[in-house]
Amino acid sequence: MRTLDLGEIEADLLVFGGPYSNLQALRALRREAGRRGLGPERCICTGDVVAYCADPVASVDEIRDWGVRVVAGNCEEQLAADSEECGCGFEDGTLCQVLAEQWYAFARSSLGADERGWMAALPDRIALTAAGRRIVAIHAAHDSTSRFIFASTAAAVKEEAIAALGADIVLAGHSGLPFTQRLAGGVWHNAGAIGVPANDGTPATWYSLMTATAGRRLAISHHRLAYDHRTAAAAIRAAGLGEGYARALETGLWPSLDVLAPAERARTGRPIRPGSFEIVADAGLRGRGRR
Repeated sequence: MRTLDLGEIEADLLVFGGPYSNLQALRALRREAGRRGLGPERCICTGDVVAYCADPVASVDEIRDWGVRVVAGNCEEQLAADSEECGCGFEDGTLCQVLAEQWYAFARSSLGADERGWMAALPDRIALTAAGRRIVAIHAAHDSTSRFIFASTAAAVKEEAIAALGADIVLAGHSGLPFTQRLAGGVWHNAGAIGVPANDGTPATWYSLMTATAGRRLAISHHRLAYDHRTAAAAIRAAGLGEGYARALETGLWPSLDVLAPAERARTGRPIRPGSFEIVADAGLRGRGRR
């Protein structure tokens, strides 16, 4: 495993997942980071820069020009190896797998040696310390880049990963849904994805902020990202990638619920409310705001 260790971080940190070849969302987040005064060294992406949407090359160019820290997702791993499939963890025969054949082939044929080389060099983990807490960013799970871990996933699964990583806080991606949970061994945080909505019936996507404050406090907050989703949807159609993800950008509803656990599937179309949480020394997690 390749780990990039950033050392001690004292300023705010912006965390985001899944740009998914959505150039409009990626540019909107870059502007938001600038508005907040957060340089690229204060931004972490949990992977899958390239996936469902229409601008794989331009999205790689944008994120490289921005200079943020990026964890290798399953899409980066597979594209770097010029694999024939995305390695997303979709079951054979599901609609997700059928749709993946189309967008992955498009991305694979679009990327060149330079983009693949950049992907191949990405770290598997990013580690840092803030407010006395060891934080480790991964893509999905400590032992897999294609395992879907949701809020409803058994606590033991997350606790195993937290212990294996030697972390107090894990920043994870892949599942596409934002949530923060306090567990017996630490905190599991997923900022959500910026490239596709969170199946909540709204076109906005999600990112998060971590803020170190006085008294060994660390605040985590979830935030909506509004962007030009209509242009992004039109680009998908113009690229010949079909209606599935184009409609998802417009409606906020996923084209398939195959990967979702029953609890998350039951929340389809229910808007997510932004939430904030505070970790205080060893006192645990206090939060307000829920799905």
